Parts: sequence; structure tokens; C-alpha cells
Amino acid sequence: MAVTAQMVKELREKTGAGMMDCKKALQETDGNIDQAIDYLREKGISKAAKKADRIAAEGSTHIEVDGNTAVLFEMNCETDFVTKNDQFKNLLGELGKHLVSQKPASVEDALQQKLHGNGETLEEFINSNIAKIGEKLSLRRFVIAEKTDNDAFGGYIHMGGNIGVLTTLEGSTDEATAKDIAMHIAAVNPRFVSRDAVSEEEVEKEREVLKTQALNEGKPEKIVEKMVEGRLGKFFEEICLLEQGFVKDPDQKVKKVVADKGATIKGFVRYQVGEGIEKRVDNFAEEVMSQVKK
Repeated sequence: MAVTAQMVKELREKTGAGMMDCKKALQETDGNIDQAIDYLREKGISKAAKKADRIAAEGSTHIEVDGNTAVLFEMNCETDFVTKNDQFKNLLGELGKHLVSQKPASVEDALQQKLHGNGETLEEFINSNIAKIGEKLSLRRFVIAEKTDNDAFGGYIHMGGNIGVLTTLEGSTDEATAKDIAMHIAAVNPRFVSRDAVSEEEVEKEREVLKTQALNEGKPEKIVEKMVEGRLGKFFEEICLLEQGFVKDPDQKVKKVVADKGATIKGFVRYQVGEGIEKRVDNFAEEVMSQVKK
């Protein structure tokens, strides 16, 4: 497969590795991005694919809670300036009330529902706000959570809505702790609640990468397995919420903070505005060619 400038750009953004290293990794793996990431890690060029997708879209996350139901959603707009507009903030409030009360199954369903006390659909309501605000607005995604009277929602909005987190603490009504957990998730960005949630396939893939990495470092084969298991523990700490040092007290793991409350984490959702959306495409080909000519 021919390696394109866009492929090099994507790998470079995901790993932080140099342009020529990324190009070589893609050539060695026949253009497979995931295999190229592993290739770079095994060579010690990139330790992990930690860099998030470039964030290009603007907008805000919002949380609305009504009794035992809560919703977290993302609303996109074209410029950051609009998110500070009172009309945009009112729009978020109206959308939140609608979603938490009507509990639609999808964005498509939500857009076709009638607003309470209003003859227009949610889509028509958003369109009317587009006309007033003067920018394209779109409801990108949402998640609805349910709890019992014995549980607590943890909601946290960071940086004026750039990051939103909603989690549910089961077996405890301690809302302060639930919010602290949500704040931790916003800061550290775990992918899973616990080790059990990580697929065996992903664990085995990581084990093989770590083994190759250790052998490439010249470590004796007889101690590689023990080293791999130790490094695998670090891998779980990076991606699993309960294994992480609590952001407000790093000496304690999140699982101890939760256990001390006699509770468990039912689940969580973390939205970062615009993640995975490209607003514009840079002429990366010219940059690649200029480097090659050197």
C-alpha cells in the first residue's frame, strides 16, 4: 500500500514520533496505522499512543440532572466565541431539559421529538437558534444515565464545557465523592472502569508489544516475562479508573476511595468537545515533501 501524507500526519499526531520515523513505520507495516503504532513502540521511538485526536470543532458539553435521571451531551458550533453567548447557554439548558425528560434513543430520534410546550421539533428549535446566532449548531451526541435513591451521580464540567464527565456511584449517596471521581476522570482520561473491562485480545496485544520492547532493549529472555507482567501493571494503571492514583490524593488508588464509601462505580462517560473532528485540512503534503527533499 502506498503511504500517503495524510497517513503520516495521522500517525504522527497519535504518537508524537518524527515524520520520517512515521513514514518508515507505515512502510514496514503496509500502511496499517495500529501496527505502525506498535512498531514505533517496540523500537522505543514512541512509548504510547497517548496523543488525542486533534480537536478542531468548537462547542460545549452540558449536564442536566432530574431526580434519578441525568444526561451528558455535546453541542457543537463554529467558534468558541458563541459558547459564551447567553443564547447558546439557554439553548444548552433547553436541550438538557428535553433530553433528560424524554430520554430519546438516539440523536436522530431526539431531533424529531416535539419540545414540551412548543409546537416545533427539537431540530426546528435548533435551526431557529442557528438563524439567530448566525452559526451552524449541531447536537452531536448524548448519553442518559439512571440511578436509584441509594446512588449518586457525579457530574463535572471542565474549562467552561470543553470536557464533560458523568459517572454513577452505586451504593452511596455521597455526591461530593461522585463529583471528585468525575473530576479525576476529566483530568486523567481512563478508558475503562476496571481490569475486567479490558478485552483479553487487547491485553495479549499489549503483552506482545512489551515483550518485543524488552527483548529489543537487550534484556535476558529469562527475566523478560517477569518484566512484562510488571509493565502490564503500569498499562492497567494508565487505562483503568480503579487502578489509578486518585488525582486529589495520588497515594490512594481510586478503588480504595470508592471502597471506603462502600460503593462501586457503575460506569462513566467522558466527552471532550470536538474530539475526532477535523475542522480543516492542512496542506501536510507540502510539509512532507519539504522534509523529504532535505
